[in-house]
Amino acid sequence: MTTPSRRQFLHLAAVAAALPALQRPAGAQAWPAKPVHIVVGFAAGGGVDITARLIGQWLSERLGQSVVIENRTGADGNIATEAVVNAPADGYTLLLAALPNAVNATLYPKLNFNFVRDIAPVAGVMRVPMVVLVHPSVPATTIPEFIAYAKANPGKINMASAGTGSAPHMAGELFNVMARVNMVHVPYRGQGPALGDLIGGQVQVVFAAAAGTTDYIRTGKLRALGITMASQAEVLRDLPKVGDFVPGYEADQWYGIVAPKRTPADIVDRLNKEVNASFSDATMKARFAEAGGEPLAGSPDAFGRLIADETEKWAKVIRSGAVKAD
Repeated sequence: MTTPSRRQFLHLAAVAAALPALQRPAGAQAWPAKPVHIVVGFAAGGGVDITARLIGQWLSERLGQSVVIENRTGADGNIATEAVVNAPADGYTLLLAALPNAVNATLYPKLNFNFVRDIAPVAGVMRVPMVVLVHPSVPATTIPEFIAYAKANPGKINMASAGTGSAPHMAGELFNVMARVNMVHVPYRGQGPALGDLIGGQVQVVFAAAAGTTDYIRTGKLRALGITMASQAEVLRDLPKVGDFVPGYEADQWYGIVAPKRTPADIVDRLNKEVNASFSDATMKARFAEAGGEPLAGSPDAFGRLIADETEKWAKVIRSGAVKAD
């Protein structure tokens, strides 16, 4: 047997030393080595977009790479979601997920993807309570009075929302089911126009994201009856909870990050760690508060359970209320 020369030996040793690196899975390579994209399924300026830009800036600073926000609007967020679930599972394409993603699983029966099955949950970011707002002409100052008024006027109370399948719409439909009332849904293209017509008296009630509503309440343009979260929210904390009068009622808008299925676990864990770190930062906490939200901390598995639970919950509401996509 021929003994290898010193040069051959050194060459073989170098190859052997390199093998572990060559065999290491793709996710274990240095990440991120280029800009990360967060895809948003809704227009700039809305809650999903604002949350994406808020957490995107934080992640950019923590990861040392640019985080690009991409607005791919259409089909109530389904266009953006389909683009992400079909993207390479390499940690460079993420989705800012929200309640409509859970709703759309039932609202749109022929999607080209299964949201729960085709994504990797990464991290919850924020949850935003909604507030029940009525026009001052509505003869109710409490949730029980409003329920009594709605029962006395079935099909005559117009409930505006930010659009079919939006968080305000679903919060109102859940109220319809659990309080056994019959409000008529009037969809708008965003919460701003819905609130405008509520102030004008064209509609009577909106289940609105609490952020940006305090001035309307303070000046008496609108009357607040209650908060939709099961726990007491920091924003409008003097208001009672709807669940105090409708046992089991709970609805809020939530936001979080998901990635394509099979994204490497080390990338998911790194992103989760960095998002959760934002909740301890004083500046970020102040920014979350300005957006009317509260941190939604937890593990990837915990966020995955939230998505699954919300998908099941809103499926029941959609079916019981015969809610249809526009």
